[in-house]
Amino acid sequence: MYSLLVADDHPLFRDALHAVISAGLADTQLLEANDLATAIRTIEAHDELDLLLLDLSLPDADGLEGLKTLRDTFPWLPVAIVSAHQERQLVLDAIAMGAVGYIPKSTPREQLLVALTQILQGQLYLPADIMRRPSAQSEPHVDKLPPETSRGRLASLTDKQLDVLDCMAQGMSNKHIARELSIAETTVKTHVSAILRKLEATSRVHAIVIANKQDLGVYLAQRHSS
Repeated sequence: MYSLLVADDHPLFRDALHAVISAGLADTQLLEANDLATAIRTIEAHDELDLLLLDLSLPDADGLEGLKTLRDTFPWLPVAIVSAHQERQLVLDAIAMGAVGYIPKSTPREQLLVALTQILQGQLYLPADIMRRPSAQSEPHVDKLPPETSRGRLASLTDKQLDVLDCMAQGMSNKHIARELSIAETTVKTHVSAILRKLEATSRVHAIVIANKQDLGVYLAQRHSS
């Protein structure tokens, strides 16, 4: 049985989330908190929690500061963001700060269950439609590698590894990537391992951040046209 905590200050959304999870994820306990302080007290009283679903608009937390506080205080607890905000850079910033997923509140019921299942199985979830959007030139970058270093690392990837990395940056799971590229899931795992090694990334999340810093879509277009 999974134990989840949802921290959101809107009772109607908490009720809706409770209904979706109760119907779609059997034997799941859902606890609730309407602000960050209550969430912290609840976590302290329930060390068996499997996942925290965190809204970024809590009355006593300033955006990602709530996430930072929770990651610093409870590093053992996976935190996924559930938010009405859908800016790609915000998604990347949340992931870079340790979130294990980012679920827009506009996500349909079935996709929400897919996202939660993926996260509870230990995978990262990113909203594919948001990750496909082009980045604004003014957006800050969360990865601090010099551009020439990022380009050099991307240049070391094969065409197939770049395709896999592109799918990863869109938030696809290994199974989804396998279907998208018509290859075996074991082959995807092999490519992911090679990507992490060549990019010198410490995790799948780190590789995604590097890919977005370089603007992978532009790099892919340039490479395919050369």
